[in-house]
Amino acid sequence: MKMYKKILGAFGVTACAGILFAVTGMAEAPAGAPVPAKEAAAYDEDPYGPEIAIVWNKPVPRVQFSHKVHTMDAGLSCDSCHDDLFAMEAGASESKEDFTMAGFMDGKYCGACHDGSTAFHTNSPEKCKSCHTPPGTIVFTKPVKAVVFDHKKHVDDLGFNCTNCHSDLFKMIIGDAEKNEKEFVMDALYNKKYCGACHDGEQAFASNTRCTTCHIGVLGFDRLFGDANAKKKEGH
Repeated sequence: MKMYKKILGAFGVTACAGILFAVTGMAEAPAGAPVPAKEAAAYDEDPYGPEIAIVWNKPVPRVQFSHKVHTMDAGLSCDSCHDDLFAMEAGASESKEDFTMAGFMDGKYCGACHDGSTAFHTNSPEKCKSCHTPPGTIVFTKPVKAVVFDHKKHVDDLGFNCTNCHSDLFKMIIGDAEKNEKEFVMDALYNKKYCGACHDGEQAFASNTRCTTCHIGVLGFDRLFGDANAKKKEGH
């Protein structure tokens, strides 16, 4: 009987010790133990503006601005930009003639801070993609149909900057090169214009070789945009 009581007493001490260690562990984690990450505070649109990025399409398409990056991350307040640099009305800046890269270079709009000192320069080749979202694949349809250009291949895979092509070889406006059908031709490429500036047989494959890399033709265009399947369904 005494032995039985001793065994119960030993179990009781062990249990109490286990509880004590557990509580201590909860109060203070051992040195070097991982600390659970704190849940990020929810973004509040009332003081900081819309969380969804603003997308400008003029004078060039797909230029993004994030309120969250500038307010919560960079610590700016609303009156840092409004109303001196930007009117509080959506689309107001796009209607201004000086809302251009040249205007930014003069210290207007984004250029008031993005001057290379306060923040990265608006003309920094390494930072173009911070604001400009290039389309994945461009399809030229004039003067011939159809020729493709892959931004991902040239920028992400080969490591080119936007300024390698823009705006000396191509303006940053989709369809601008196609406006002059007499100039945007293979002879121009052979004279190192447009794509021919690199595709000269030395820096990259010559523009008069590997034709199907870029030229997908009418059937390729139809497959890309589904026109061929639509015609089949219609019995043409």
